Amino acid sequence: MLKKQLFIVFVVEHYNPLGMIRSLGEHGIRPVAIVLRGKYRLTSKSRYISQLHMVDTIEEGYHILISQYGRTGGAKPFVLTANDQITSYLDLRFDELKNRFRFFNAGSAGRVTYFMNKEHIGRLAVKHGLNVLRTFVVNRGEIPEEIEYPVITKAIISTIPGWKDNVFICHNEEELKAAYARMEIETVLLQTYIVKKNELCMEGFSASKGSKMFIAIASGYDYLLADRYSPYMTIRNFNNQDLQEKLRAMLIEIGFEGIYEIEFLVAEDSTLYFSEINFRNSTWSYAATKAGMPLPVLWAEGMTDETVFETCYKVIPDGFHAMVEIADFIERVRGKKTGLCQWIMDLVKCRCLYYFNIRDLMPVISMIWGRIKYLHRQG
Repeated sequence: MLKKQLFIVFVVEHYNPLGMIRSLGEHGIRPVAIVLRGKYRLTSKSRYISQLHMVDTIEEGYHILISQYGRTGGAKPFVLTANDQITSYLDLRFDELKNRFRFFNAGSAGRVTYFMNKEHIGRLAVKHGLNVLRTFVVNRGEIPEEIEYPVITKAIISTIPGWKDNVFICHNEEELKAAYARMEIETVLLQTYIVKKNELCMEGFSASKGSKMFIAIASGYDYLLADRYSPYMTIRNFNNQDLQEKLRAMLIEIGFEGIYEIEFLVAEDSTLYFSEINFRNSTWSYAATKAGMPLPVLWAEGMTDETVFETCYKVIPDGFHAMVEIADFIERVRGKKTGLCQWIMDLVKCRCLYYFNIRDLMPVISMIWGRIKYLHRQG
């Protein structure tokens, strides 16, 4: 049934949407791809793309989406995103899109974007009984009297260009002032920083205004990095029913229909602290596909057939590892944390690699060649 319907991915050049395209292609669905140009070609080189539109801006891509694929009547095409800026752009135009496409949404214009705001989603998490680390939202340069160090600084919402450049870990007032001096954003989120035992990332999908939800995988990292995700992880089934019901209540209140990722920090005493919800396909989604639960396919099926939620569960075997190969090589081998032979052994036993795919080789070949040319141009 789905093979006869039109799928459109509106994405950037990154291994996250590459995994989404592969998830569709490996199940007989060859999507149209609207891809924003990047430093090099990656996503846009996948063999599973049926038609490719390369664009320079989200606005240009949106024009193609509406003008070429937005005719009303017949089955609505599915539109999938893997980037906060593009997801928010479509969300803010919900009223124009709702009768033309099936896309990630919360039932009204701007509602998904509202809950992308870390302060708003944090308040909702507290309302539904989740632990959230102490948070202040301040103007840049402001230091709350009640602040306790260490803290981590963040942009209030990830749709801001360069939001990752505003993440700093500050152990005292002097470090916080120095961080402020390097920021360009006006509104800053300050949050208590803890030494984490791990992180918990859950990938799933929802339909029926959030009342139907499924968590396919839960990943934890095999080693930790202080200020970013680790590129080597273990994938498991998610079996915490009490936590799932709290998350379901959040999705129902939001009214979200789409693919999502929900993140928690795991403290040294194993307490879970809610971090955020990403309302789109996320980096580890492809691991769910390799575990037999392709989220892009399941979400599309679940939007018209709720029985999918009762039949899509697959048991994940022990020792299911996934790796972002290039990032992990740089971190562990070039960083002299692991020998090359051990790294190769870890690579070979992984059930999911986010770049290399023997059935879809051109993306990684293109990326490597593109990086070589980029570094050559940089001198």
